[in-house]
Amino acid sequence: MLLNRYYAQSFLEMKKAFEIVFNDEYVIVLNKIAKILVQPSPKKEKYTLTTLLEEQISQSVYPCHRLDRQTTGLIAYAKTSQIQREIMEQFRKGQVKKEYIAFVKGKVKSKTHILEDYIRDREAKRFGERAKSAKTFCRALKVFNDFSVVELRPLTGRTNQLRIQLAKRGHPILGERKYAFGRDFKVKFRRLALHAYFLSFIHPVSGERLRLEIDLPEDMKAFLQAHWGVKY
Repeated sequence: MLLNRYYAQSFLEMKKAFEIVFNDEYVIVLNKIAKILVQPSPKKEKYTLTTLLEEQISQSVYPCHRLDRQTTGLIAYAKTSQIQREIMEQFRKGQVKKEYIAFVKGKVKSKTHILEDYIRDREAKRFGERAKSAKTFCRALKVFNDFSVVELRPLTGRTNQLRIQLAKRGHPILGERKYAFGRDFKVKFRRLALHAYFLSFIHPVSGERLRLEIDLPEDMKAFLQAHWGVKY
């Protein structure tokens, strides 16, 4: 009975944790839900996106980049370590294109602008690492009284880059708890309101450029509809 309950729980978590957007012999791309880690932390979580995916497809996989626990959206996995190295090299060379939708605090005044800073996340500060240059393209899609919907395209790949750069400008992402305080927000969202909706990279075997795009998750759609009558 206990074994049956374990597999039932595992199956339900797998169903909720992700959906497969692209899959072939070499690469698999997922649409990740919120509140699940990609890889285990020092706390050694039993379930991560990686372990659940490996359980579902019955083979080892290798994440090519990361998304925060609270962030939803597209993430690419390689099915061999060699393919992983080739895709990660594309990240290093700036050949991978990622775009996000975020709900941020306040009115973003400029329609389009470049966020450019030297930044380091909290862990880097703790270990005395130097700040590194970070650059992000930002476009305001909708502006309301207390928050804005923005499109973000990171041009560099620093840890927590989007979160830090937006918080530095007084526009932390709704639901932010690492680089802002809950009391800072008039408008509340139950998690970090950040969604990786677009991902493009060169397939390491075919040489074809893959372009993958997905819709907003249901909680972000419902938030816009319920509070401002906006359909996205």
